[in-house]
Amino acid sequence: MAAKWIETLVGSLDQKKQYKQHMARMEALPEPHRSAAKALQRYFMYQGGIVDGNTLITMLGDFVDLWERAVADGTPVRAIVGDDPVEFAETFVRAYSGRQWIDKERARLRTAIDAAAGDTSEEKGA
Repeated sequence: MAAKWIETLVGSLDQKKQYKQHMARMEALPEPHRSAAKALQRYFMYQGGIVDGNTLITMLGDFVDLWERAVADGTPVRAIVGDDPVEFAETFVRAYSGRQWIDKERARLRTAIDAAAGDTSEEKGA
């Protein structure tokens, strides 16, 4: 029962464990792959806006798998991220369409504009 109470306050303990495992795998990558992966992961945390823990853990696991395969195959960093690392990062994050923090505000904005414009569900469908 105590574990359920703690998870209610701080989130899934299993997800935290998985996150730490993925980060340890990232730390184990050889250079320059480790530096590139860490830089991209940091960007994901700022840009991605993913708030769903399951989606974030899945994305991070797939991301580390990508880098581990690249190391095993001898694939250089530029062959993975291309010429524009920002484009790579944003495309990668878009592939994981979990809930994002902005989704709530988008819905709130739509509702507010509909109310201000006097739109009803019948008018919007017509």
